[in-house]
Amino acid sequence: MFNYQWIVKNIPFFLFLTGLAVLYIANGHNADRIVRNINNTNKELKELQFEYKTLKSELMFRSEEAEVLKAATPLGLKISRETPQRLK
Repeated sequence: MFNYQWIVKNIPFFLFLTGLAVLYIANGHNADRIVRNINNTNKELKELQFEYKTLKSELMFRSEEAEVLKAATPLGLKISRETPQRLK
């Protein structure tokens, strides 16, 4: 069954099977790499979303009138009690 001529006759088929095996392994490694990249991107996205929400809430807090007044007082600025004048 496994004589020399049979082996020589089937060399192209064996090479084809070897090529398929190499492609199968390469495809598996490529899929693993893509999944790893997706996971890393998702982690980075969650961190950036957390940072965005933190900075947004901090900005909203600093934009409140009382906080602006605290920051402006050392500069000598006060809230004007007069109504603004209209320019014509």
